[in-house]
Amino acid sequence: MPNVESSPLIRVENIVAHYDSLEVLHNLTFDVTPRAITVIMGVSGCGKSTLLKLLIGLKKPTSGNIYVDGKNLVKMSRKELDTFRKRIGVLFQGGALFNSMTVGENIAVPLRVHTKLSEETIRIMCQLKLEMVGLAGFEDFMPSQLSGGMRKRAGLARALAMDPEILFFDEPSSGLDPITSAGLDNLILKLKSAFGMTIVVVTHELESAFTIADQLIVMDKGEILAYGTPEEVKKSTNQRVRQFLERQPEEKYSKDSQFLESLLSKA
Repeated sequence: MPNVESSPLIRVENIVAHYDSLEVLHNLTFDVTPRAITVIMGVSGCGKSTLLKLLIGLKKPTSGNIYVDGKNLVKMSRKELDTFRKRIGVLFQGGALFNSMTVGENIAVPLRVHTKLSEETIRIMCQLKLEMVGLAGFEDFMPSQLSGGMRKRAGLARALAMDPEILFFDEPSSGLDPITSAGLDNLILKLKSAFGMTIVVVTHELESAFTIADQLIVMDKGEILAYGTPEEVKKSTNQRVRQFLERQPEEKYSKDSQFLESLLSKA
């Protein structure tokens, strides 16, 4: 466990989660430090997206507790969950923009739903959020007119609309080229530095994870294999963690590759 000076903003205790009879998360326990970037990473299917759904209140665990500022997210009423969700912003994979709305209208959605601000104030706030993510002047564009990286930034502007205390990212670098991905990493770091946000990022991108993380959680098959600072995780002796960090193929694929090579050598 990483050494932190402040009390955790989010504390996950003994979380177990199922899909029907299949247990997908096995007794997870960890803390999310305030005003820091916590990265949850692992191979596809390791349970990190399910964990994200639990952290934002979209799914309830089978057992265990998730405390946010000491309040149990698992036992919150619908009204309490609505209040909690006003404190958070979420950037889903691909940006998850409404294709029938302009970029500006997309960003305005949470402001129109959760506030009584005038349309002029909402318009100005949308422009400010777009400027924050480097998309000033794009409020009248349709999502289909934007590149993949621009759609991610527009989705981030919407996630920032309510000035969230906690920001969640689901695979922010997925589908992006290395330059665009690096630009998004830099933007995440700026958000933490400038606004003191608590940020949780789910990813399988190693370079991105070690660039932005203050603390890392490495998962596999619904379990936490490593948890600590980037430096601590790099020193892990867990065989599966080493395989992930060193990008070693699964043994099955390695054997298939060796078989193919032997066939080619005889050709």
